[in-house]
Amino acid sequence: MKKIINDPSMIVEEMLAGIVGSYPELVHQVADSRVIAKNNQKEQVGLVSGGGSGHEPAHAGFVGDGMLSAAVLGDVFTSPTPDQILTAIQDSDQGQGVLLIVKNYTGDILNFEMAKDMAEMEEITTEIVVVDDDIAVENSTYTAGKRGVAGTVLVHKILGAAARNGASLSELKTLGDALVASIKTIGVALKAATVPEVGKPGFDLADDEIEYGVGIHGEPGYRREKLKPSRELAKELVEKILADYEKTPEKVGVLINGMGGTPQMELFVFANDVAKLLAEKDIPVSFHKVGNFMTSIDMQGLSLTLIDFSETDHTDALNEAVTTIAW
Repeated sequence: MKKIINDPSMIVEEMLAGIVGSYPELVHQVADSRVIAKNNQKEQVGLVSGGGSGHEPAHAGFVGDGMLSAAVLGDVFTSPTPDQILTAIQDSDQGQGVLLIVKNYTGDILNFEMAKDMAEMEEITTEIVVVDDDIAVENSTYTAGKRGVAGTVLVHKILGAAARNGASLSELKTLGDALVASIKTIGVALKAATVPEVGKPGFDLADDEIEYGVGIHGEPGYRREKLKPSRELAKELVEKILADYEKTPEKVGVLINGMGGTPQMELFVFANDVAKLLAEKDIPVSFHKVGNFMTSIDMQGLSLTLIDFSETDHTDALNEAVTTIAW
């Protein structure tokens, strides 16, 4: 294992210190916690997200004006504890309630729901939006039902814009649930991630193999086969996502997400192939975003997310300027 680290058991604490030390004008670490919160909280509904570490820049990279109020980090690929989540809720509450944006993993759901109950005992009104955008498999190692993956970042961005523009907690809850239904994602892996405290890849892929549908914690996908050119990978993912919609979208937004170990060059080659395929299908694209947003440490691979804009076009919200580390 080759990694630029010190003690693997301290990697999360040292990462948190590095985040706040590098961007003190944007965020701070709440004392005695693993919570990264934005400076100068405004009078609006608070937005809190989080999960296991190892998915950087998610979620701390999206804390700031126009996106999240706070993010709470667990150990690598492990949910944060309810008390840590409660700290994030408390710091984010400005009297208008707090919305929790949670990826659909069993540990995350249990711990965020427990934190919600704890917050309501303190008379902090709290709601939850569960993101389950990964259509690759219905159940896997960490989850009952579809997984929450890169589409979560689009939920952060759109709800962040709405919260900043004065939406109420109930309005954000309704909008968030509608958004989740419109967002679909599939990933493909070329090489597994190596968790620092484990020291070896989470699964084996031959040099000439890929796996469709691998999750962001290295959960199994739906098919393994020989590596194909980018245009064929794009065709597989685009067609599988479009087939999952009840009706072919009239217009979409596209998020192409690197898994941590994929060069930007390859992401843009893939982006070009996706654009060609959607153009051939006469599906206009009003929003593009390409980069590393929801990674899996050093996994080589990528994910494709489509958001259906047939009913409501959220392009303006996605394009609103924000003050965060990573958007």
